[in-house]
Amino acid sequence: MQTLTALFIGLGSIGTRHLKNLSALCGARGIALQADALRSDPSRPLRPGTAELLRRQITDPAALGHYDLAFITNPTSLHAGALAQVRGKADALFIEKPLFSAEQTGLDLSALLEPGQKAYVAAPMRWCGTMLALKRHLPELHPYCARVLCSSYLPQWRPGVDYRTVYSAHRAMGGGVTIDLIHEWDYLVDLFGMPQELYNLKGHYSELEIDSDDVSLYLARYPHLVAEVHLDYFGRGYRRSIELFCPSGSCVADFGAGTLTLPDGTVEHREEDVNERYLREMDYFLSYAAGPAGPSVNPPATALQVLKLTLGEL
Repeated sequence: MQTLTALFIGLGSIGTRHLKNLSALCGARGIALQADALRSDPSRPLRPGTAELLRRQITDPAALGHYDLAFITNPTSLHAGALAQVRGKADALFIEKPLFSAEQTGLDLSALLEPGQKAYVAAPMRWCGTMLALKRHLPELHPYCARVLCSSYLPQWRPGVDYRTVYSAHRAMGGGVTIDLIHEWDYLVDLFGMPQELYNLKGHYSELEIDSDDVSLYLARYPHLVAEVHLDYFGRGYRRSIELFCPSGSCVADFGAGTLTLPDGTVEHREEDVNERYLREMDYFLSYAAGPAGPSVNPPATALQVLKLTLGEL
């Protein structure tokens, strides 16, 4: 039986999700997973079902061996330090989005990654069923305008958790809609590439008790398309969609409802459990990590470009 070794740095909600999905997929592929966790405070309780999936917990970075995979799933502001700890110690890296915090975009990425390092930056929106359906139809749509919306209420994101204490509320920790909701720009770049021109207005305008931005608005120009992007933390109710205005009518991908409405009125239903996108992403990453050297779907260089774009640095 093939054995796969993996290191996790950060086992919060998203790190735990990735560990469980990795374990499930390895089991389905007949792979024996040996997963370790690098933890600064092993006395902190892990989420239910996590400890059983770990071979060991390590507190000293100097004790790390070499791994097939390393998962950087700690807070965004700590990614650079984690990358330095695993430099040269993993064949392939999985880095949670966004790559760095707003204050860290000037970091020398080449100094943190070995030459030729395989690396992937998480972008699960690309793997949801509705997005995959939209991409299949895109060649026939010929859109000339896009309207993108992501609106939800931050205090309702994590039931039972004070929203003022989480990273989203604090710019220095990687919070603020501009990079916290980076998925929208990630998939726009995936669909249409980098825009030629970009304007952005952002700030903190609501009653939310945070020091990060709670709204970010963009207007972007492509050679044959203009795009509007609205991101906020204060919308009551969850709304996440892209509407494409096309010669034959509008096409709407509603990611909350899991539907794709085509210009002729046909509605394709792509409702699914949210974990399905994460499973597809992990399945891709396993294949990418095991395959020959080459670019990933979302390599760090592109992810850093998207981050700088959202911040108006490109």
